[in-house]
Amino acid sequence: MVKSLPPRSAVAVEETWNLEDLFKTEDAYNEAIKDVQATVAAFAERFKGNMTDDSSVIEAIDGYAAIMGKLVPIGAYTNLALSVDQTNDEAQMRASKFGSIASKLGSQLAFFSSEISELPIELLEKAMEQSAEYKNYLEELIRQKPYKLHPEVERTLAALSSVLNAPYGLYDTTKLVDMKFDDFEVHGEKFPLSYISFEGGWEQEPDTEKRRAAYDAFHAKLKEYQHTQAKTYDMQLQKEKTISDLRGYDTVFDSLLFNQEVDRSMYDRQIDLIMNELAPHMRKYAKLLQKVHCLDEMTFSDLKVPLDPNYEPKITIEESKKYIKESLAIMGDDYMDMVNRSYDERWTDFAQNVGKSTGAFCSSPYGTHPYILISWTGSMEDVFVLAHELGHAGHFYNAHQHQNYFNSRPSTYFIEAPSTMNEMLVANHLLSNSDDPKFKRWVISSIVARTYYHNFVTHLLEAAYQRKVYERIDAGGSVNANVLNNLKRGVLEEFWGDDVKINEGAELTWMRQPHYYMGLYPYTYSAGLTISTQVSKRILSEGQPAVEDWLKVLQAGGTKPPAELSKMAGVDITTEQPLKDTIAYIGDLIDQLVELTEEIEGVTI
Repeated sequence: MVKSLPPRSAVAVEETWNLEDLFKTEDAYNEAIKDVQATVAAFAERFKGNMTDDSSVIEAIDGYAAIMGKLVPIGAYTNLALSVDQTNDEAQMRASKFGSIASKLGSQLAFFSSEISELPIELLEKAMEQSAEYKNYLEELIRQKPYKLHPEVERTLAALSSVLNAPYGLYDTTKLVDMKFDDFEVHGEKFPLSYISFEGGWEQEPDTEKRRAAYDAFHAKLKEYQHTQAKTYDMQLQKEKTISDLRGYDTVFDSLLFNQEVDRSMYDRQIDLIMNELAPHMRKYAKLLQKVHCLDEMTFSDLKVPLDPNYEPKITIEESKKYIKESLAIMGDDYMDMVNRSYDERWTDFAQNVGKSTGAFCSSPYGTHPYILISWTGSMEDVFVLAHELGHAGHFYNAHQHQNYFNSRPSTYFIEAPSTMNEMLVANHLLSNSDDPKFKRWVISSIVARTYYHNFVTHLLEAAYQRKVYERIDAGGSVNANVLNNLKRGVLEEFWGDDVKINEGAELTWMRQPHYYMGLYPYTYSAGLTISTQVSKRILSEGQPAVEDWLKVLQAGGTKPPAELSKMAGVDITTEQPLKDTIAYIGDLIDQLVELTEEIEGVTI
């Protein structure tokens, strides 16, 4: 039974992360802010209007990198402290105060990128010759030149950053602070409900009556906030469209894909191929779930139910170490040292508590170690999620060791490849350690229901919906709750066809994800998993040489665009073949589930 969540003050310290690695005390945090404020003022005094030759450009970049080195841990501490308890007044006030300070600092620093971007290309190229370390950064500045605005406009936009970023904060506040869920009732018995308990428990509840009742109660509460959330989202969309137009992009898609170093064809292909070619396989999976669970009809509220809930092992945090370490050992000693440290030094916040951000993420502030947020429920899914986030951690752990601040972060298109790679390594390890049909079915169903469903279905359907939203915005339109509901329902119906009933509430799924405040992010999950699926198959067949190639990719950070990083790992994402191969692989996994179910239970699908 899902329990009510405790307040943050009641959770065990060993299940929380240790932010003292960023700042040991609040006084140290405040002193760091004063220090960076003074540093920024001195930097502006020294370099504003004075970047006139290659030497002064390199010196200015050095100074700017040093400032970022001071700002990053401050921002990380501020955001991480708030993410574990959005109800904490001190954390809220600290975040609000730093937001204002960061806006002011951003305004003071805006001259740097503006003035350096306005320098002649010949001067920037000369600076590259003087400093190979900053070559990638300077090349990117040249690439951005056509879309830079007047320095005063850039400064104004920087000064308004806290206001321009307000929609995301408002979304989180509405979702995690204001939205309170009542208990729901089944046969006279009441059960507690929250965002975390629904997404981490009730959505996968094997008892159909409880699962569907939780679904109805959860979406009834979402519906009460749909108009506020829609207005918040429209603010975000109008901001993005306005800035896109100001900078001279042809479409908002071009604006949002620019920093990903991806063209529109790669973006559209990812959505179109999966919507068309994966859908039949997933409908077959839905029919399998319906048959096994003897459901009167297959509804949207049933899609997350485990294929064999009775076989699902409960996993403690301590027990997760064995699975994680054995699965990722192939990555080598340095990688495993990172994994061990993550447990020993409390890099991960496992606790479940009121006000904690939903889902999971990895924050990797440059200059210190990564931090992982997860709400541990004790299911095997948590092991896959933790492996996923450790994939992000391992990526930046490697990149930060080999690249400077400017070169460490790759395109968003590639960002989910290292994380989903670790999920594949866990799955491959589990499959290689047993011939038992029930265990094999459980592992494969975990891959399909979690790794691929999450990345190739949940997030991909977000992407297909998001594309329709931006097409509307690009045409000069706006959105409200009714528009968003209709667009979301249409995408769900297109993908699932007549095989799944899209019951009431499903159209509100757009309210559940923060990804819409992060640009064209949702489609990158399937892009990353396409890459990692192909690389994991290489590792299975080739062993250490493929691992070494992958580690070099991680170490390369953001020094190459995603197509080149993928090519380093042996995958050509400029063609549709890797995606087609991955879709076929998913189809093969589902076929195996059908065969295993027929063998184990005598059920014919």
